[in-house]
Amino acid sequence: MLPDAQSHRAVGCLAAPEIVTLPAEIDLSNSAEVGAELRAAFAPGVAVVVGDLTRTVFCDSSGIRQLLLTHDQAVESQAELRLAIGSDAVRRVLKTTGSDQILSLYPSLEAALLPRQPDAAHLREA
Repeated sequence: MLPDAQSHRAVGCLAAPEIVTLPAEIDLSNSAEVGAELRAAFAPGVAVVVGDLTRTVFCDSSGIRQLLLTHDQAVESQAELRLAIGSDAVRRVLKTTGSDQILSLYPSLEAALLPRQPDAAHLREA
């Protein structure tokens, strides 16, 4: 586990989202570990993994690649990866690369944890 990353799981509740708190900076030095941490969260019975990037202020292309690989694993597992993004800089780089069109981005951890409703598209960022 990354030094400042944390993983939380509600005990006895398979339907609860798995939360992985990610570090302040994601770059070539730690992106593979970040990706491994996120993908490991997709254990049997986990339908939703929330990547908590609310403390993340920097994410380079290697980090974005890991987020996209994790998204692909989620799709293959018929699960969902949600990303809570707090930083405008991180949100901007995801938008610039077009990754925001693939990844499910939320403005806060609280929004990412809400149950998905048929009309909940307003919760996601454009």
